[in-house]
Parts: sequence; structure tokens; C-alpha cells
Amino acid sequence: MVGLMAPMIAAMWWAKPGGGMSLTVLAFLMISARVLFVYAEVLHNSLLIRAAGLGAAHKASGLALSLGNGFSVVALIFTAWAFALPGKVDWAFVPAAPLFGLDPATHEPERVVALMAAALLLLGSIPMFLWTPDAPKTGVPMLKAWADGAAELGRMLKTVRRYRDAVIYLLSRMFFVDGMNGVLIYAGVYAVGVMKWGALEMLGFGVLLSVVAVVGGFVARWLDAGVGPKNALRIEILMTILALVALLGMTPERILFFWAFDPATAQPLWDGPVFRYLPDWVFIGVSFVNAIFITAQYASSRTMLTRITPPEQTGAFFGVYALSGVATAWLAPTLVNLGTRITGTQQGGFATLNILLAVGLVMLMFVKGGGRAVEAPAVR
Repeated sequence: MVGLMAPMIAAMWWAKPGGGMSLTVLAFLMISARVLFVYAEVLHNSLLIRAAGLGAAHKASGLALSLGNGFSVVALIFTAWAFALPGKVDWAFVPAAPLFGLDPATHEPERVVALMAAALLLLGSIPMFLWTPDAPKTGVPMLKAWADGAAELGRMLKTVRRYRDAVIYLLSRMFFVDGMNGVLIYAGVYAVGVMKWGALEMLGFGVLLSVVAVVGGFVARWLDAGVGPKNALRIEILMTILALVALLGMTPERILFFWAFDPATAQPLWDGPVFRYLPDWVFIGVSFVNAIFITAQYASSRTMLTRITPPEQTGAFFGVYALSGVATAWLAPTLVNLGTRITGTQQGGFATLNILLAVGLVMLMFVKGGGRAVEAPAVR
């Protein structure tokens, strides 16, 4: 799957205004790469217990997310230094023009990120291929293995009522993960539309959030060990709800609903090219909360599933887990669009994401298991 995803992502280098690649081809590449990623996610999630063991799954899950965000930070900083900032700032440590002779007139500094993403995907997959323990080979032909896997999934679905808590959890996750994905996607749109940030601000915003998101993996690890993954998820969802409400109270002229701010008369906090005024930094600070707890949620969600499902069916349940993460992917855009149309504001659209988070939080209360101790999943 990685061998297919990488060239698809790299091919997006040829997507540019005025030709090179049609929108149809670009959409096909993006959708195909996304589908392949979901299938790959099933496989590497199902390897979690085999690689780390049931007792240490929460540690590996959190550490993996922290490392992923750490590499994102390095990639974003390099992108800013090598391609985004040259020609836009007069700083001694920044090149005068984009590296490798990339031409801004044809958007090459923006398009090169496709090649970088493909290369990072390949490089990041090598350690997993080399050192992650796999199940022993069975000698079963591939087509028969697929047929057996489909049959096993069918048997699991027929007996899924025996795993009531896992079913309720997966339904709960369909809502809260869609809400959190919506926060990640639309926070940038919100920052551009409400805070009036440009491309340079958004790049800096991405770097800062990626740095802070590294902490999220460790927060998940501590919470999972301290209060159990179910309570960890409750905390993470609730903190995301509170941070989202706080973001709704931010504009360039108002801080957290109540404090008026006049950029025309206020003194800038510094003389840099971006984030010069207090509302910008309050917005960033609140977004840090989202970055930490949304990242932590991804780790705690995986740990939670390992605690309430039988180890021998981990792969099958993680297949449904991946489906639960995309089955309702249409809900967040639909609600945001509906809220924006009804209220006529981006705040109204953004606020609807709290509906998804609240529904997921309430449903999670009906799930048993997922405490601090590692227990065998209940079968009913």
C-alpha cells in the first residue's frame, strides 16, 4: 500500500494552476491515496499489540504520535526556511530565493511538498517493515487469505452483539472523532476567515501546532496509565469542547467574547512579520489546547479498543475501527455548512462541531471497561 500511496502523492507535483493535471485526475489521486491510507492504518493499528504487548500498548501508541508530530515539525520548519520565507523576509539566516531553483511564478515552492510527503512516507515506513514483529507466515495463498479474512469478519459481525461495549464504543467514536477531525480541518479555515491570517501566518501556525502536538502523545500515555483510556477520552473530548467554545469568542477585535481590542491603537507585542497582536496569541494558545488533546485522543482511542476487544480479533475490530473513523466523515462538513448558512457567520458553522463531540461523549458513558487495569474484554 505504501508502494502505491507514495507515487500517487508524488504525482501531485504536476498539479498546478493553468494545466499540468486536471481536477479529475487530482481528485482521483487524493481519494485513492486516502483510501489506501485507511487500509494501511488498519494493518499498522492491528500490529500495535504484537509490537508492544497489551500492557504497553498505551505507551507505544502515544510515543508513535509524538514522534510523528516531531517529524512534522522538522518538515514544516524546513519548508518554511527553504521555500516559503525566501524572498518574503530580509533575515540573514533565510536564503534569498527558494532552494533548488524552484520558481515561485509556477508555484513550485508550494508543489514541492508533494514530493517531500512521498519521501517521508517511504522513509518513515522502513523501520516498521524492518523491525515490527509480524505474524508468522501460514503459507496460505493470497486469494484464500482474503476469502478467509472476509469470512472471519462476517463471523465477527454475526457475534458482535457479544461485544456490546466495543460496539457502543465504536459508535461513540464515529461522532467524537469526526468532530475532532472537523476542528483540525476548519480551524485553519476559521483562522483565515475570522482572524484574517495569510499564508505566512498559517505556515507558522502549522509549525507551532505540530510542536505542541508532540506533547499530546505523552499526555495520552500519562492519562491512559493514570485514569485509564476511557476516562482519558472523556477528559480529551471535554477539553476539546471547552477550547472550541473559547475559539468562537476570538476575533481581531475581541478576546474570549468579553474583552474588546483595538488593533489601530494597541501596541504590537513584537516587530515580527506575523502574530503581532494579543488576539493572535490568545487564539494560538487556545489552539494549543486542541492540538494537545486531539492528538492525545487518537492515542487513547487505539488503547481503548485494545482493552475492550479480544486479542485474537484485534485485526478485525481495527478494521471496523478504521471504518468508524471515515463512515461519518460527511457529518462535520454538512453541519458546518448548515450552521454557517443558518447564522451567516463562520462562528455559527464552527460551533456545530460541538454537537458531534457532545454526542460522542455521552455515548462513551455507556461503555464498560477501559479502566487503569488491563483486563480481559467482557463477552456477553
